[in-house]
Amino acid sequence: MEERQKNLLKAIVETYIKTVKPVGSKALCAKFKCSSATIRNEMAHLEELGYLEKNHISSGRIPSEKGYKYYVENLMEAEKLNGKDMLKLQTIFANNELQLSDAITQCMEIISEMTNYTSVVLGSSSGDNMLLQINVIPLNASQVVAVVCTDKGHVENKTFNLKEGTDLSELAKVSELVNKRLVGTPINEVSERLELEIKPIIQKQIKQYETIYHIFYDAFSDFVNNNSNIHVSGRAKIFEQPEYNNVDEMKRLANKLEDMAFIKKIEHSSDPGDEVKIYIGEETEFDPNVTIIRKKYTIDGEEKTIAIIGPKRMDYQRIVGLLNYVDAEIDNRKGE
Repeated sequence: MEERQKNLLKAIVETYIKTVKPVGSKALCAKFKCSSATIRNEMAHLEELGYLEKNHISSGRIPSEKGYKYYVENLMEAEKLNGKDMLKLQTIFANNELQLSDAITQCMEIISEMTNYTSVVLGSSSGDNMLLQINVIPLNASQVVAVVCTDKGHVENKTFNLKEGTDLSELAKVSELVNKRLVGTPINEVSERLELEIKPIIQKQIKQYETIYHIFYDAFSDFVNNNSNIHVSGRAKIFEQPEYNNVDEMKRLANKLEDMAFIKKIEHSSDPGDEVKIYIGEETEFDPNVTIIRKKYTIDGEEKTIAIIGPKRMDYQRIVGLLNYVDAEIDNRKGE
């Protein structure tokens, strides 16, 4: 591709991103100081190469999937944040009362509001955590707190009200049994093993086995629920984009955005490195009509992912700039 054709493709992509209208030759004549005929010839050549498509209604062109890919790989420059956007995100990261993970989630919510795209935060799966220990600690005669610890250093506690006459020594016996048999089990498999392996034993040995069993079952269930590894913001925001004014298209994409197993696929990729990655159309493995821009980061040795989902006509420069800024703020907080 010649230099003028590269600049022409860049101009068409960025114009279409802003206007959502096919770009005609007349709109580009002044910028390139060429005749309309010259621009049309260059556009026809870019169309032959597969970088542009002709709109069936207008004589103007729009970028093809191949055109977007060439643009992000060769022509795009990340946009620097303006003062307003920077202040919004900076304020959150500067709040040291927020844990870093919560600050990241809040920032991605704001980015969704700012851009009208869907944002995703993917943490490590609770299944990556192995049970290290559970302790049941009496608070008084009628209350105990169950404390679940994992090998990753995650801790969850839940307070339970006891039925009158509950024998605390029986709670201690079951706690010892669980720790003896289930330590090292992936945390999201503990409840199943509790049902199959522990419950039959305590039925024979513990008088109030159902009450005590449910304390342990609820404690582990709460841990899994509270450590949900997926946070999606702005599911409806993406449907404000004109690409999704078709009801069937909206329903199809909405179902995917509600399917957590499907969302989880965003995390997986064979691409090495932790720089910003851009996946367009079919290569997203999510939906052929979207772009996913993703960035991986690490907190306390655990790899996590932030991502933005939008139409292929996404404001690539702005989103890459935003994710680069968030990544830099994460590094700043980790360095404090």
